[in-house]
Amino acid sequence: MTTFFRYGGTALTAAFATLATACAGTTGAEESTYPATPVPATEVSSAQPRLTLTYDGGVLVADEGDLAVVDEFELDGFNRLSPAGDGRHVLISTDGGFRVLDTGSWTEAHGDHDHHYAGSPTLTALKFDAEKPGHAVAHAGVTALFDDGTGRIDVFDPAGLESATELPPLDSYTLAEAHHGLAVPVPGGGMLVTLGDSDKRTGVALLDKSGAEIVRTEDCPGIHGATVAADGVVVFGCEDGTVIFRKGSFEKASAPDPYGRIGNQSGTVNSPVVLGDYKTDPDAELERPERIALVDTRTASVRLVDLGTSYTFRSLGRGPHGEALVLGTDGDLRIIDPETGELVRRIPVTEPWIEPDDWQSPRPALEVHDTTAFVIDPATNSLHAVDVVSGEIRSAELPYTPNEISSVA
Repeated sequence: MTTFFRYGGTALTAAFATLATACAGTTGAEESTYPATPVPATEVSSAQPRLTLTYDGGVLVADEGDLAVVDEFELDGFNRLSPAGDGRHVLISTDGGFRVLDTGSWTEAHGDHDHHYAGSPTLTALKFDAEKPGHAVAHAGVTALFDDGTGRIDVFDPAGLESATELPPLDSYTLAEAHHGLAVPVPGGGMLVTLGDSDKRTGVALLDKSGAEIVRTEDCPGIHGATVAADGVVVFGCEDGTVIFRKGSFEKASAPDPYGRIGNQSGTVNSPVVLGDYKTDPDAELERPERIALVDTRTASVRLVDLGTSYTFRSLGRGPHGEALVLGTDGDLRIIDPETGELVRRIPVTEPWIEPDDWQSPRPALEVHDTTAFVIDPATNSLHAVDVVSGEIRSAELPYTPNEISSVA
């Protein structure tokens, strides 16, 4: 199969091997108190980072400091959130593509200091077309969008999102078959893409910037999800552990069970250990695991930690020093030492809850920025900010039942 794509502004042709990939209701809101007229962004004295949250029928933007809702935008459908990679914009996976939301707040580095700006958020008219928008991954200075409906991967420089009228130039790749997958850009212009077809997913391949395959592994059944750890190591989840990509080659980190699925991972550049979920029943319609996986990328080993409570795919995060954070269904936020697996601290945040049967249904979710763990609680329509160091909690009520949460920082 011959695929045409543009890279670095040059039209290129490449022959690809067969590549395929893996991958609430609302409450009555008060009349809006947000500014009727958008406020232009101006320089402010300190950073004002913002959160984006979805609800059934739209998107909220909230201030990370006082947790107040800054603005809301109506948007039908089940919408998903991904940071665009520039510390300012959010990509909303919605009907027909990836919609661009400008949070209206950002920071620019200037020598030995920063300049901070804040204004009104904007749900722009900009949209990256996709038949079935899936994963958006920002890495190595660019962002890769994966279209599950066509197998097309669009790569762009997120700095180009500063224009409110046109999308940045795209470098587009089309894989041999459409599937639920993802692509992770790597330094030098290449990317990692998962392998498989509509029936199964088997592994991952490294492509150079022309689209030519350099190396692959097919030792990752059911591949799903990826994250980045210290030293630029990329980790992919498998049904029998993980695959670790380091300096141009792959290494297997096997699970201790024949079926040990690590489908969702949380990594940080501050730790060589990746936090993952861990499931052992291949036939379960909904497995509620009580163990997590700690994958040491230095030794390609998997350590299991028993939490004593279940959790979901939205329960994982990392602290400012690489701490492994897990929000349990008992309502407690657990802070775990990733090197030893020891529990450092438990912070009660919500009342106990039960994971819903439908993965799209709202449930408590965790998002971490610096020293603060943000938790949404659909049962009370609340947003909580937990200081990971002191344990102090700030809370605010939301006008709608939240589902997903994302920080752009």
